[in-house]
Amino acid sequence: MRPTTAAGPHGYSLPLSPSGTASMLTPPPWHFSGNVVMVDYRVDPAEAGRFLPPELTPGPDPGAAAAVFAEWQWCSASGAELPDPGRTQFTEFLVLLACTHRDRPMARCCYAWVDSAVPLVRGWVQGMPKQFGEIHQTRPAAVGRAGPRLAGGGRFHGTVSVHGRRVAEAAVTLEGRVDEPPALHAVPLVHSRVFPDWVAGVSHPAQLVTSEVTDVEFSDIWAGRADLRFLGADDDFGLLAPVEVGRGYVFSYAETLCGGTLL
Repeated sequence: MRPTTAAGPHGYSLPLSPSGTASMLTPPPWHFSGNVVMVDYRVDPAEAGRFLPPELTPGPDPGAAAAVFAEWQWCSASGAELPDPGRTQFTEFLVLLACTHRDRPMARCCYAWVDSAVPLVRGWVQGMPKQFGEIHQTRPAAVGRAGPRLAGGGRFHGTVSVHGRRVAEAAVTLEGRVDEPPALHAVPLVHSRVFPDWVAGVSHPAQLVTSEVTDVEFSDIWAGRADLRFLGADDDFGLLAPVEVGRGYVFSYAETLCGGTLL
């Protein structure tokens, strides 16, 4: 006879089960290690402001934005997922806008795509606007000719496709190392946790939150000239297209995501 519990099925996320181990998500902390191709660029400041909730302001540099391509590997506190690479690896693309909350510099993720269900659902828990897409980026090669070196002249690309359509692409040609990480990769992200109405007469206002992050690490950061194009996804995505393209960056990054804080 199976043991029972008065608490019934439970878990950190759906699906719930008697032991709680069926949940799609493990509870935080979550550890992440990844490789990033990133391009700083500028958006029309008037359009950028339309993507910010009332609690956020554009800050001292209105229109500053970034496009971030990343390949990630993650695990929970125990590291139990690491023997299953198909579960722990995913790719991601983010569009970030510079903003401030009560004079605190932050970055707002307006669009995000991932290629796996777990990071998509985990993003919704955080308030990140993740959708499904296909994200690819150039990997550095330590030997042979089938990839660039992390060195001057190395050229790195990133692409994003949604429903079979290319929606963004970038290229970065490395020129040299820099001492500081790109600005929008060095500030907290601010999200809106949204719970759509489902039960008649019951509504859930959006929660403005930021993430609690520890154990941040950067590798050597390479920078150089960049190209960035947005090719379409929806009409609003087009409002975030570059009006000016800045520097590009290639680096490895790690962090531990511990949970969230209400703003």
